[in-house]
Amino acid sequence: MILILTEVPDQMYKVDQENLIFNVRKADAPLKTGHCLERLLHPPQLFHKITNSTHCLSSDSIGKLILFLLIITVFPGSGNSQDNSASPKSSLQKRFQETELSAREMVTAEADRSIDKGLAYLAKVQREDGSFGTGIYASNVGVTALSGMAFLAAGHTPDKGRYGRVVSKTLHFLLSRCRASGLIIEPKSRSHGPMYGHGFATLFLAEVYGMVPDKEKSKDLRTKLKKAVELIVSSQNEEGGWRYSPVPKEADMSVTVCQIMALRAARNSGIHVPKTTIDRCIQYVRKCQNPDGGFSYQLNQRRESEFPRSAAGIVALYSAGLYEAEEIDSGIQFMETFQNKNINRHYYYGHYYAVQAMWMRGGQPWKKWYPSIRDELVKAQNQAEGYWDHPDLNICNEYRTAMACLILQLPNQYLPIFNR
Repeated sequence: MILILTEVPDQMYKVDQENLIFNVRKADAPLKTGHCLERLLHPPQLFHKITNSTHCLSSDSIGKLILFLLIITVFPGSGNSQDNSASPKSSLQKRFQETELSAREMVTAEADRSIDKGLAYLAKVQREDGSFGTGIYASNVGVTALSGMAFLAAGHTPDKGRYGRVVSKTLHFLLSRCRASGLIIEPKSRSHGPMYGHGFATLFLAEVYGMVPDKEKSKDLRTKLKKAVELIVSSQNEEGGWRYSPVPKEADMSVTVCQIMALRAARNSGIHVPKTTIDRCIQYVRKCQNPDGGFSYQLNQRRESEFPRSAAGIVALYSAGLYEAEEIDSGIQFMETFQNKNINRHYYYGHYYAVQAMWMRGGQPWKKWYPSIRDELVKAQNQAEGYWDHPDLNICNEYRTAMACLILQLPNQYLPIFNR
């Protein structure tokens, strides 16, 4: 049995084994007496899965892994020839560290109650086949994937945790909608274009990969995830973006960010994604940026910058690996002009990306943005039923509730895609 540990750019350690992929956080400070190893594992539920699963790791391997984690935690500079203590941290690293240390404190008791109500509502309305959505969006794979991610963001994994069964049913449904071509779709459900749903569904599969205890199901998941990724790669157009259908013809900012996030999650899970695909996407997104820092919808149809797709554009750059660039600086400045403004069109879609953009930015932009949208969402929730139905009536209650829960839970950092 081989464990491969590599340091990745977001200052996390990734452990990639045949059917087990999880992240290990570096401790904020050296271990003290009474600290539990669970504190180092992300999400915490995976600690229990690892130590209780005989088919994943042998007791000897677990012992070696724990020893290694203790070494890298107590002596984070071990294995390097340079003296890291003498190397000053960049302002970017400091900003990220300060943001992460204070993140969980920003999820108030009121926000926690809203999250609990939202998840309870989603669990109650999940369809028998594992899907989510009502009306013309019934069983939509995008809505289903986002709803499933809302539970993953709370730390629930397949058959583990209070809503483990909900996550398992979600996974089963999405796997059952994977075609031989790699496309993930429920043809009976309406969508704004199959690549939207495919992108969100691929993102969910990549996030849940490694959390599946059943070896055969994990193997099936990996096979279908790889095909889904291959379809995205082959559908990229000459400009470097994606459009509604899985053909390399047109491109727009909205669909493009959906695909690049899915590719990032898949790459983090050990699925190969060509570097050229990422590089071409970066060039496309950069070209879509307007002089004011916001983003246009398409290259060949320049439109004025708007809040939702501009937030998506920034996240696309972050997802592609850019953390410091003029495009991000001007994009964040543009986004800050919408602080505390009424956003009615594509409200949940826009804020889903906006909160990620501000989290990735860190520092004061994040500290100002999250409390504002947190309190706004808590107030907007239907307190009796637990769902969100305004201010944007787009799609369905399940979609809005999933988005709201994902936004509120971002500081918990249980979803790998939300990690830097």
